[in-house]
Amino acid sequence: MSVHSEKAKDLFLDGYNCAQAVFCAFSDVVGIDFATASKLSSSFGGGMGRMREVCGAVSGMFMVAGILYGPAYPDDQDAKMEHYARIQELARRFKAENGSIICRELLSGIPAGASTDAKPEARTQAYYKKRPCGEYVECAARIMDEYIKENPI
Repeated sequence: MSVHSEKAKDLFLDGYNCAQAVFCAFSDVVGIDFATASKLSSSFGGGMGRMREVCGAVSGMFMVAGILYGPAYPDDQDAKMEHYARIQELARRFKAENGSIICRELLSGIPAGASTDAKPEARTQAYYKKRPCGEYVECAARIMDEYIKENPI
C-alpha cells in the first residue's frame, strides 16, 4: 500500500466519491488545493455521474496523469500520442488486476442503463460491505504511485 492509496481509500470511506478519492489523494502532487481538486473530480463518481461508465477511480487516476504528464498544446501530436499511450497503459494495469475499467462491469455486471438514477446511495455499513469501490480506489492510487515512481516528472 502506498501513501496515496491509503489516503484515497480513507477519503472514499469518508464519503468522497471514487474519482474524488483518487484525485484528491494526489492534490499534493498535482499542486491543486483540496477543495478545487474535489470540485474538479466530482462529476466522475459512479462511473461518470452515476451512469456506470468508466470507473471513477480510473477517471481520477487519468486526471492525475493528465496534470502531471499531459500535453499542454493541441498541435503537439507526438505529446498527444505519448500521453494516450500512457493512459492506455494505466488502464491496462487496472484492468489486469480488476478485469475491467467499466463501473457496471466492476459492480457485478450491472446492465448498461440500469442505474441512471442520480441519487447517490447512503454510505452505510451495508453499502461498504456490498461495494468493492474502496479497493478499486486504493488500487488506482497505488498504480498511479507506481507509475510516477517509474516515470519521474
